Amino acid sequence: MKVIVQRAQNATCEVAQDITGSIDFGYMLLVGFTHGDSLAEVCHMAKKIIGLRIFEDEQGKLNKSILEVGGSILAISQFTLYADAKKGNRPSFTSAMHYQEANPLFNEFVEELKSYNISVETGIFGANMKIQFTNVGPITIILDSKDLM
Repeated sequence: MKVIVQRAQNATCEVAQDITGSIDFGYMLLVGFTHGDSLAEVCHMAKKIIGLRIFEDEQGKLNKSILEVGGSILAISQFTLYADAKKGNRPSFTSAMHYQEANPLFNEFVEELKSYNISVETGIFGANMKIQFTNVGPITIILDSKDLM
């Protein structure tokens, strides 16, 4: 499981001219799954994301979590996080988990985040989405469950 965590001033997802998710402040997450990912990775990754201290404290140090600053999350499914572009110019996506397996895991991930009493908005899994957001800092953290477990 890979997650790109971006600290956002705001974030919006649009599908077919409808807003499916929008936040004012918090995290914009891009979430991808690979073969072998399970509920264990989902739970571990959610806990790690909720605990990340990448918001400023009173001294300007990155020392506060999203819960401490009252932020929200926009989570977007992103199978292309597992693109392999080593050969040629057309990426292969064979390392990305298939839709039927990844969709339930994504839904579990969203529910796990919500279990920390945080507002979580989403796009539509597998849809052609337009994402707009303002990255603050900019702060972008790349998390890979194989490096965290």
